[in-house]
Amino acid sequence: MSLLARIEKEKNTSASPVEKAEKTTIGYQPKQNTTDPLKNIKKRVHESLLKEVASEVLDRSDEPEIQEQLKAKIEEIIGFILDHEYPATTRNERLKIINEINDEVLGFGPINSLILDPTVSEIMVNGPQQVYVERQGLLELSPVKFRDNDHVLHVIEKIVSPIGRRIDESSPMVDARLPDGSRVNAIIPPLALKGPTITIRKFSKEPFTVNDLVNFGTLTHEMAQFLEACVKIKLNIVVSGGTGSGKTTTLNVLSSFIPANERIVTIEDAAELQLRQEHVVSLETRPANIEGKGAITMRDLVKNSLRMRPDRIVVGEVRGGEALDMLQAMNTGHDGSLTTGHANTPRDMLARLETMVLMAGMDLPVKAIREQIASAVDLIVQQARLRDGSRKITHITEVQGMEGDIITLQDIFVFEQTGVDERNKIIGRLKPTGIKPKFFDRFEVSGIKLPPELFSNF
Repeated sequence: MSLLARIEKEKNTSASPVEKAEKTTIGYQPKQNTTDPLKNIKKRVHESLLKEVASEVLDRSDEPEIQEQLKAKIEEIIGFILDHEYPATTRNERLKIINEINDEVLGFGPINSLILDPTVSEIMVNGPQQVYVERQGLLELSPVKFRDNDHVLHVIEKIVSPIGRRIDESSPMVDARLPDGSRVNAIIPPLALKGPTITIRKFSKEPFTVNDLVNFGTLTHEMAQFLEACVKIKLNIVVSGGTGSGKTTTLNVLSSFIPANERIVTIEDAAELQLRQEHVVSLETRPANIEGKGAITMRDLVKNSLRMRPDRIVVGEVRGGEALDMLQAMNTGHDGSLTTGHANTPRDMLARLETMVLMAGMDLPVKAIREQIASAVDLIVQQARLRDGSRKITHITEVQGMEGDIITLQDIFVFEQTGVDERNKIIGRLKPTGIKPKFFDRFEVSGIKLPPELFSNF
């Protein structure tokens, strides 16, 4: 008899008289057991760890050396409990219990295996009984489940508490990050009606390089060569696209082109950029405390960054009034700034920037805002996640200036879809439009030689 079956049998034999009477009643429907049959063992292992291991060691459980010590201790405690109370436990059952408890104590519970799975790019916990994952751009339901809402809340607390964030009824939403830089958003009842919800956007432990994006088909070698030259001549670039289109990955790749001798200041809601340069100062917003005070916004950080002698300012994402400060920085000697924003097309990105500038509370005429945008932004890199799950840079568009009240745009590279194959994979090609950008002379002045055929569409 297996361990799970024995635990179930013990539980049934210890039923109360009321429960036994209920079972003899006509039409009795047994209640579904949602209790984890290993819960008691896990609880005792936790208690033993607290008794035998110093609390400061448990607090440092994310350190590799401490993890190895704790793993050995957990295995020892479980072995003792099973040898004395369940001696017939099979090897596979022991391994299953050890792995589950390791995940609970040292990792992030049931989703720990998904976090470690390199094929999973996103994890979506929709309450305790429904966990979806994204693989190769497509969603699928995973077999992973939590015990109950409290179990999900425990994992959320474990994620947010090390970085000084909190989540409770007074603050039921939080943005956070995992130790590997993966981005986390959590929202709990009463706002989330089906139970606590977690969304984790995973990032590769080794940041993707431009060669990786070329191999994925996100862009071509010619586009990569062009973008590298644009970063080196200090163009101000906005990466735009929808949710999950790969904007942050592209921003990381663009940031990798920044010369190592420049001072970079990054500004984010939850730090997730993975810059490899040595001279990087990373800033992160801070939410309000329990009294509703002490919040530090993106706008505060953008303003402060201007006093930090940056060569480059990299803003993880503009979504509000900080857009005005970002544009002003771009217009006042901070060339080469990079950021991302949500938009469906390059033209939509300009409209979004207008709206965000108005959110700063400045009563500026629309023409003045557009002049600021046209003067500040040099290039828009539009990214999309296509129906087959692939991610492509669909437009590289130059902002050429103003004609009357309209900002003029010119596509330099575009993605042209030609059809769909028998596996529903999109067929198309990334190609130049045949038009050289107006800033082409800046490449020559900076000593960057781009082949003339780079912009040829033949």
